[in-house]
Amino acid sequence: MILPKPQQFERLDGAFHLTSSATVRADEASAQAARALRRALAPATGFALDDASADAPAAVTLRVDDSLVGPEAYRLTVTTEGVEIAGSDPSGVFYGVQSLRQLLPAEIFSATKVERQWEIPAVAVVDRPRFGWRGTMLDVARHFMPKEFVLKLIDLLALHKLNVFHFHLTEDQGWRLASEKYPRLTEVGAYRPETLVGHAHRPESEFTFDGKPHGGYYTQDDIREIVAYAQERFVTVVPEIDMPGHMLAAIAAYPELGNGLKPAKVWTRWGISEQVLNVEDSTLDFCRDILDEVMSLFPSPLIHCGGDECPKAEWKVSPAAQERMRSLGLADENALQAWFTAQMAAHLADRGRRFVGWDEVLEGGGPANLPEDVVVMSWRSEEGGIEAARGGLDVVMAPCQTVYFDYYQSEDKDAEPLAIGGFVPLEKVYDYRPIPGELDAEASRHVLGAQCQLWTEYVPTPEHAEYMLFPRVCAFAEAVWRDETGGVEEYTTFLDRLRPHLARLDTLGVNYRRLD
Repeated sequence: MILPKPQQFERLDGAFHLTSSATVRADEASAQAARALRRALAPATGFALDDASADAPAAVTLRVDDSLVGPEAYRLTVTTEGVEIAGSDPSGVFYGVQSLRQLLPAEIFSATKVERQWEIPAVAVVDRPRFGWRGTMLDVARHFMPKEFVLKLIDLLALHKLNVFHFHLTEDQGWRLASEKYPRLTEVGAYRPETLVGHAHRPESEFTFDGKPHGGYYTQDDIREIVAYAQERFVTVVPEIDMPGHMLAAIAAYPELGNGLKPAKVWTRWGISEQVLNVEDSTLDFCRDILDEVMSLFPSPLIHCGGDECPKAEWKVSPAAQERMRSLGLADENALQAWFTAQMAAHLADRGRRFVGWDEVLEGGGPANLPEDVVVMSWRSEEGGIEAARGGLDVVMAPCQTVYFDYYQSEDKDAEPLAIGGFVPLEKVYDYRPIPGELDAEASRHVLGAQCQLWTEYVPTPEHAEYMLFPRVCAFAEAVWRDETGGVEEYTTFLDRLRPHLARLDTLGVNYRRLD
């Protein structure tokens, strides 16, 4: 039972018995997948899985075969004689290894040796993904998550053939990325004295706080380790520095970045702070400096700069902001943010990178007012993505109605941990399709894929994060991998594959939500 479901799967007669004498042969292009194979199989089996000698058959053969069609495609063949994995590229070979892991008993995912026979059923699998962007976002700014959990999550994404880890690093409530040029971003901005208890959706007179300091950040060496770990697993880490809103932690560290209308402190509550960056040249230079540091740490061709939920109240009364608008001939504050977006996009483009922003970046003129290489991440609904794709911009679909995993998993909210609201059950995730029916073939080509999100206002621990993510990530992985129509019957067969898969998550120590 392979998950996500392969495009073609055939059960053959017999099985291959993996033994302690098993060897591996990999061509040069498949060396990374060979390392992944040994990491995956050696702990539980205790087998060395040495390189095969030139004149001897190998138990497992890995190679790149450019006759396979499409990026990340693979062919997995298991017979009574051995295992062969061919990929259209090195990542395809790696995904073949992930499928091979799932053909073995769930105990193969044990971190310690298991005494048993290791039998792999004979199969013929041909597979490739439907979408190139198969992402998961983790917000570590509202609640800091330790590096060890980030690494564990990257492993889990790779197992499910997800290839983008969107790392949301900055917020009003905390700045999580160490900066050499601006050390106060973490000295001040990474810590808040306490945190709001319960929902922010009530009168402030009813607010209570936990009285417990919260904070943490990743050193630049931590980031290098995370990026290298992800690269080894064919996961691209896309960092997000949200701007010009959601920047109160940075303004608390460097007050000159704000509009000077009231004191700035790292926020202890949830919601949207009206304190945003000013649009002075020095502040734009700060943003460029931070992006330069980000680019030195993250090789991702795409850099996320947020752009969401930026209140304009301060700009409406700021003499400097109003003067900037007059000097540029801008009609309103939305156009001012579009100008800000264009400045950051140009800076990234000059360095060979692309700007990614939430769908609010369309405000202030739509696709025509944005650089043509901007990528729009559509979260409020699919409408922003539809508009962007029709306007010729690339799009990642991330609609809150279907792929926001901070939403409740049951309509009986009393039976679930506190969540931000909404209702996104497993079946709804499984039935999601990233390309809206309203798009024609030309516009559809701009849909790079989709991404699920975990915001952490109400998710304070890694264990809680796992509960919110899994098994919804399993359903999402199929939604962005396969090319099928969905429906009740298909969801039922997904559950048939998911149930044995949950035994793998048990072995991996994942605190997933049990099925209803």
